[in-house]
Amino acid sequence: MRWTVRSARTLYQDQWVRLRTADVELPDGRRLDHRLIEAADGAHAVLVEGGRALLLWRHRFITDTWGWEVPGGAVEPGEDPAAAAAREVEEETGWLPRLPMRPILRMQPMPGLFAARHHLFRGEPAGYSGPPAHGFEAERIEWVPLADVPRLIDKGHITESTTLVALLTILSGER
Repeated sequence: MRWTVRSARTLYQDQWVRLRTADVELPDGRRLDHRLIEAADGAHAVLVEGGRALLLWRHRFITDTWGWEVPGGAVEPGEDPAAAAAREVEEETGWLPRLPMRPILRMQPMPGLFAARHHLFRGEPAGYSGPPAHGFEAERIEWVPLADVPRLIDKGHITESTTLVALLTILSGER
């Protein structure tokens, strides 16, 4: 059953996000006022070497939680997602990925509320270029054994959806 958007208007917009309200008609004819968030697509990459993945230990102030995440960020207008993922890896970790990286998959993290795709890639390190561009991205940057991922998930140390999908896909042997 398809919902029909009759109209939409922007409630708020800045350089990162746009919040809109939409007048939506349900298949049975009822109408509702629905909110949606739009942002740039994201690009994320997992560098893997020797059975380990390069991860960031980060604090997220919105949820006041700590956890391991793969490097990633926004795809700039006109930027190729693979190039964006490579750029984000270097900016956030100081590691250069060997190119080209392999696409893992594209996903919609929260399609009921949030309109942005995340492009996931897998790569290998090509070398270390130096400290991350910004010291505020992560508390630690570590090569975490892939064998530890299930335990880290069980302990609540990996909860971010893009990271979960990327690591579980790699662990499944599918990519």
